Amino acid sequence: AMEDVSAKFVSQKISRTRWRPLPAATLQPPDIFATGSWDNEDNRISIWSAGDLGNAGLNGEYHGEPHLLCDIQHNGDVMDMQFLDQERIVVASSTGTVTIFRHHQNNQTLSANHRWEKAHCHVDADTSCGGAACTGVVCNNPEIVTVGEDGRINLFRADQKDAVRTIDNADSSTLHAVTFLRTTEILTVNSIGQLKTWDFRQQRNEPSQIFSLAGDRVPLHCVDRHPNQQHIVATGGQDGMLSIWDIRQGTMPVSLLNAHEAEMWEVHFHPSDPDHLFTCSEDGSLWHWDTSANVSEKPSFLHQGGRSTAYLSHSTINQSVVSAWLSNDPTKDRMEITNLIPNQTLSVNSLDVLGPCLVYGTDAEAIYVNRQLFA
Repeated sequence: AMEDVSAKFVSQKISRTRWRPLPAATLQPPDIFATGSWDNEDNRISIWSAGDLGNAGLNGEYHGEPHLLCDIQHNGDVMDMQFLDQERIVVASSTGTVTIFRHHQNNQTLSANHRWEKAHCHVDADTSCGGAACTGVVCNNPEIVTVGEDGRINLFRADQKDAVRTIDNADSSTLHAVTFLRTTEILTVNSIGQLKTWDFRQQRNEPSQIFSLAGDRVPLHCVDRHPNQQHIVATGGQDGMLSIWDIRQGTMPVSLLNAHEAEMWEVHFHPSDPDHLFTCSEDGSLWHWDTSANVSEKPSFLHQGGRSTAYLSHSTINQSVVSAWLSNDPTKDRMEITNLIPNQTLSVNSLDVLGPCLVYGTDAEAIYVNRQLFA
């Protein structure tokens, strides 16, 4: 299926790739994505068009390579990046600053819309603040949550100058990534293998729950929440393992799956088809985990609003839509795993999936778009 992939060499190491969200009712595939770079003299945020639809071949395959619509200089390495809405992108910097950039679609330019300087910083003895990398950002418009090397959690609102809430020293180790569980609750992962939930309705600055990997405190680098079953969370760590957690029960992962041979940098459930999950790694691979073969013969509970499985006992949970992710050994249930990049050598730092499309970026100074993921 490699012929469905178009590549663009961009002379900068790509640390983040993100599809622009689609308007609610559209049936179009995504067409615009953003990238951020790192480890370059001059780092940039760039907006790309995914390729020329007008050039579709006879079988509907796409030939156009991605082309640059606009870009803007970014101070520091881009550590993380999320679209807030169709026009605004929130970017986390290694300098500790968090910036909202606006993409002006009428004249294809980017501008800095708002900046929180040193949202993350190390305070030294004489209380001056040296920037600490902002490692993760997640958006639920207008709210933005950031985490950093300083162990701090910030809750910002896009239209407000000061943080709505800051939890200083939320963690004594580096926080690597964050996701929303629900509108008032977030989940963080840290450099000693812990996953913590935080409830912004609580005034106290303590996690509501702490989960951890048993034994070795392997740093966790990435996290994603199942889009329909909010208690199911996937994380990836330094050792390349994929961990699946059920945050309603226990304090340890439900399953640990051998995956990559080096750090896992990102994990993403497919937002509309979460039987599919994608992971990428320092080892140069990008894996597609497909559990749909297993659940196709089983009754679907999704039409009941996705809540029904929350109360099922373990004996019936295997009938549920998410059985494959929660069974103790998902690979027994005929999970198919495909490496989408058979012979890549340098790190795949980031990926994003939306509809039938995948975009990923590498240290080989290239971005790749696959527009027919499920072909």
